[in-house]
Amino acid sequence: MMKFKNFAGGIALAAALVTSGSAFAQKSVSGGSNGINWTAQSRIIGQTPTSDVLPPTNTIGGGDPLYFAPKPQYNNVVSLIMNYGAAGSFICSGTLLSDRRSILTAGHCVSDGAGTANPLTTTAYFSNGNNPNERVHSAGLATAITISDYFVNAAYTGEVIDQNDIAVLRLSSLAPIWAAGHDILTTGDLTGQQFNVAGYGGRSTIGGAFGTDARTGYLRQGDNIFDYNWGHADFNGFFTDRDANGENFFGTADVQFSYVSDFDNGLAAQDTACRIAGALGQGPKPQFCNTGIGAREVNVAGGDSGGPQFINGKLASVTSYGLSFGTGFGDFRAGLNNSWGEFSGYVPTFIHEKFIQSAMIPEPGTWAMMIFGFGLVGGAARRRKDIVKTVAA
Repeated sequence: MMKFKNFAGGIALAAALVTSGSAFAQKSVSGGSNGINWTAQSRIIGQTPTSDVLPPTNTIGGGDPLYFAPKPQYNNVVSLIMNYGAAGSFICSGTLLSDRRSILTAGHCVSDGAGTANPLTTTAYFSNGNNPNERVHSAGLATAITISDYFVNAAYTGEVIDQNDIAVLRLSSLAPIWAAGHDILTTGDLTGQQFNVAGYGGRSTIGGAFGTDARTGYLRQGDNIFDYNWGHADFNGFFTDRDANGENFFGTADVQFSYVSDFDNGLAAQDTACRIAGALGQGPKPQFCNTGIGAREVNVAGGDSGGPQFINGKLASVTSYGLSFGTGFGDFRAGLNNSWGEFSGYVPTFIHEKFIQSAMIPEPGTWAMMIFGFGLVGGAARRRKDIVKTVAA
């Protein structure tokens, strides 16, 4: 498998420039096996336009109200602006967790792999305004809170498709009182479950036929279905088994629990999940075949990275990457451009429950219990030390 990639700085399904002028490239990777080729990027567009005006003059949000994000329901979805110095400023999305001091996002937004440098600065922008055309990070009406600490999953490799592409960011102060934190979903399997997705990523002036062509920074939301994860038993290890070099279908990172949703338009021709699954067997696999949920079905785009997928009000996953298997497997428009027939990839929270909770600020009652526990441990250690001294004497 031949692969290539270039550093993108960070953003949900890749990096999307906040300021113009820099040609900072998106992180991407390509490969293939057994006649199935793919292209992916680390990076919300709907069936109908989610933006009204073509760039570069699209200074308002606009678009179909179907995808507007009503408040206060989405007060906890934040715009993240990462400053990478000479490399430029980039945008991601994130979600406030229940401790109200932590933001869950994608690892690639703030890291090129665990142990690599974080942005020079990162700012989270909260908004409780009801104006869908407010570009939150630049409208001057949002509450801006800087990030004080970064917790990137230790197993994150920096590869585009990696089930460990997740991070928790510590706010330098409590979130605004009007922003309620979210609990995470701690149980799986997600296959076949419908979810709601939100983010500040690129939008479309046309819809799913031609992908994304409008600027980032306007909060939008929509729905989709988790089609499957790459480690699904029906695939018999096709995507996850490793070769003699330690590589699976997508690279060297763990991908078993990386989930995807395809962008359907009501036609079997763009039912990519069905077509890919069918290519691995002796025909279509009906359990993976559907032609979408209608007008509310969306795909994610650059800038949505790190944004949430909600199931019954709980945070089920974060946006991680975009993926195309080409027009031969349903992509409506050649290239990775967020058109119908492309996949969006997600990192589920249930496999990262311990990591997420360990990075959060404990509630006051928990602190008291921890302090009491440390006291007991400390007392036991002192007693043991005294006993050792006595015996030694």
